[in-house]
Amino acid sequence: MLGLCPTLAVSTTAFNALGMGAAVIFVLALSNVTISAMRKIVPDAIRIPVFIVIISTFVTIIDYALHAFLPELYSQLGIFVPLIVVNCIILGRAEAFASKNGIFMSLLDGIGSGIGFTFAIFLMGAIREILGSGKLFGYTVLRAGFVEAPVLYMILPPGGFLVIAFLMGMMNWLQKRK
Repeated sequence: MLGLCPTLAVSTTAFNALGMGAAVIFVLALSNVTISAMRKIVPDAIRIPVFIVIISTFVTIIDYALHAFLPELYSQLGIFVPLIVVNCIILGRAEAFASKNGIFMSLLDGIGSGIGFTFAIFLMGAIREILGSGKLFGYTVLRAGFVEAPVLYMILPPGGFLVIAFLMGMMNWLQKRK
């Protein structure tokens, strides 16, 4: 859940959420592979700083790529792409998995964790976009009357907290039912 907090500001639409998710998949997969490949030569005393330098390298690459090839998405995501460096999901996967496992498994872990993150943020973005504008990817999904008076609160950051709370409540309810 802590890994989702920085994304509250960018999950106002499903498109922005997918963009952030793709950036996280890129960073997770490539940083996991690099950290796994270097795990036996990096001394324990400097392990975390080395991980951060590796992660920040891939974050810089995706930040520049978004700026060059998807400027509209880049402007929507803003400062939150560089903040991927300090996202606990990225560093946590590097420390917990990539530093202890082989390259291929670390790649799969990075892709899988990134897909899970992308699914969570996409779900948040889709809910917020539908409730905030009555649309999804620009297509009207709620009746015309709703589009004229949407719940604008949902596209603001507090709306993101409400969506997280609602989704957590649903997950807890589903787990208790089992």
